[in-house]
Amino acid sequence: MKPLDFSKEYILENDSVKLIPLKPEDFNILSTFSLNEPTLWEYSLQPANGLDNLKSYLDKALQDKADKKAYPFLVFDKRTNEYAGSTRFYDYQEQYNTIQLGYTWYGKAFQGTGLNKNCKFLMLSLAFETLGVERVEFRADNNNKRSIAAMKSLGCTVEGILRQNCATPNGARRDSIILSILKDEWFDGIKTNLESRL
Repeated sequence: MKPLDFSKEYILENDSVKLIPLKPEDFNILSTFSLNEPTLWEYSLQPANGLDNLKSYLDKALQDKADKKAYPFLVFDKRTNEYAGSTRFYDYQEQYNTIQLGYTWYGKAFQGTGLNKNCKFLMLSLAFETLGVERVEFRADNNNKRSIAAMKSLGCTVEGILRQNCATPNGARRDSIILSILKDEWFDGIKTNLESRL
């Protein structure tokens, strides 16, 4: 098992999707979503709606990668030959062998198509089988029912709610739901179940 190498170009792909390390020039690709689908970030702590927000979003993602805090991806849908959105690993704790998976968003045309399951299968496979982490954590706004349902469908276990643990961009307090998958759970059935539904 090897720790996450932030200088490495991890390219994750199967027949349906390709995850490519996010780069500054991807601003042009993602700007279409920022301008035309601003509600994609309704529950996001760091929205990318509008070009100014998108630039801040990208700058923060890439700085976090440089600081070895996150590893963001650009998502390409191989079935439609279109770029679909973004996702990332973050809060990598090598000493505890844990990582978080999130900051995930897709254009509306790609939601409910199975794209997310394919992305998460590839990312979870890397996390548990290459990096050897013991736990992958997921978080969401407790009001974001679509995101929570998607995480549960992966096989995540709900651990609880952090009440008013952070503030939204408009200053309101947010309750965050915490979910996770453990390494033993991945190998004991979650992987097989998820793979069968790709």
